[in-house]
Amino acid sequence: MSDTQKSVTSLVVENDADKKASKKPSASKKPGTKNRRKSRELVLKAVYRGMLNASELSQIFRDMTEDPDYNKADEAYFRQLLQSVTANLQAIDDKLVNFIDRPMTELSPVEHAILRIAGCELMFDSTIPYRVVINEGVELAKLFGGTDGHKYINGVLDKLAADVRVLEVQANRS
Repeated sequence: MSDTQKSVTSLVVENDADKKASKKPSASKKPGTKNRRKSRELVLKAVYRGMLNASELSQIFRDMTEDPDYNKADEAYFRQLLQSVTANLQAIDDKLVNFIDRPMTELSPVEHAILRIAGCELMFDSTIPYRVVINEGVELAKLFGGTDGHKYINGVLDKLAADVRVLEVQANRS
């Protein structure tokens, strides 16, 4: 079994455990608890890094564990999302190209990475409401992107959501 197959298998097991654990009532979030926003930030750094210099996924996982924010992140979600983005890069880019106003190669690498992450969540994880996905993408763009990059991200993700989550978008707009 390859490292990638082992990673996918362990992610599935971890994800099932997370789902079971999340069904328990939880106390309000305390400062310093693990969260998905930090996971998305780490995935952004990893995807960006992968875009700039081709690295093995296993090496990127190891390097991200050294990031100061790693202990604040939801590790299982970080692994799941990074694996999903990596496994579905071509499908995500093929869909995104329909909603951007320039060639993919002219996108800023940060904005491209954000669109890949949010695109992955929109296309492959219907458990996260589309408005949450768009908001998280916009927040990443505000933190890491150019001055008005968040507006561009918002527009592209809104169009993508309307295409891949037709019923959910229509239900929220009516």
